[in-house]
Amino acid sequence: MLRSALLNVMIGAARKAARSLKRDFGEVEHLQVSLKGPANFVSAADRRAEQILCGELAKARPGYGFIGEEGGTREGADKSHTWIVDPLDGTTNFLHGIPQFAISIGLQREGVIIAGVIYNPANDELYIAERGKGAFLNDQRLRVAGRRKLDECVIGCGLPHIGRGDHSQSRLEMTAIQEKVAGLRRFGAASLDMAFIAAGRLDGYWERNLQPWDMAAGQIMIREAGGVVSGMAGDDDPLKTGHLICGNEYVHAELVKILKPL
Repeated sequence: MLRSALLNVMIGAARKAARSLKRDFGEVEHLQVSLKGPANFVSAADRRAEQILCGELAKARPGYGFIGEEGGTREGADKSHTWIVDPLDGTTNFLHGIPQFAISIGLQREGVIIAGVIYNPANDELYIAERGKGAFLNDQRLRVAGRRKLDECVIGCGLPHIGRGDHSQSRLEMTAIQEKVAGLRRFGAASLDMAFIAAGRLDGYWERNLQPWDMAAGQIMIREAGGVVSGMAGDDDPLKTGHLICGNEYVHAELVKILKPL
């Protein structure tokens, strides 16, 4: 595919940050198994990756604003463009040596996501999308799965853990859905879950209490692959609500029907 200059900037930044994460990921397994040591190491890896991303993106587009998981919000001279960046989505996986983590970069223009890059350095899978130009995995065009029966679908979800999320609500939702589907999966990195929807690997996915940097790139990825993305109401913006439902048109509608009343 022909990549725009903008996408090339985003891909270049992701690949440069990935080199740092790959080195750090290789070191995680050698750390002493204690809570403090590895956790501090991963936090430092996260910050390093964000500094690289911020530096590379600012060098190419110096006026753009920046929203990052580690560095917070920085306004730019160009008020219409904002980078929305997660330098390490899937930190718990990273910490445990599980190769399911990603760098996620979304670009917002006038409140609309117009481009996205999701890159897993562990397996070199690069997902890209640009508004009106489709979504791709390593240059292969992506399309959401076409299944229309929930009992044939594998659905991704989030699972709240200690100190995070509404556990009772989660159990209620899982009980309502698991009796209707072929399987539930929890992979631990929201951006990659969304990329899996775009690639047709998952048929649907829902999760609550996400941040904009978890979803920005994935949102355009799914829509450019022919899927639907919303909040729990079915027609609201997940970047504003923090709650997400996505899939093909049919699966999305079915998940909204089940989850909205809960």
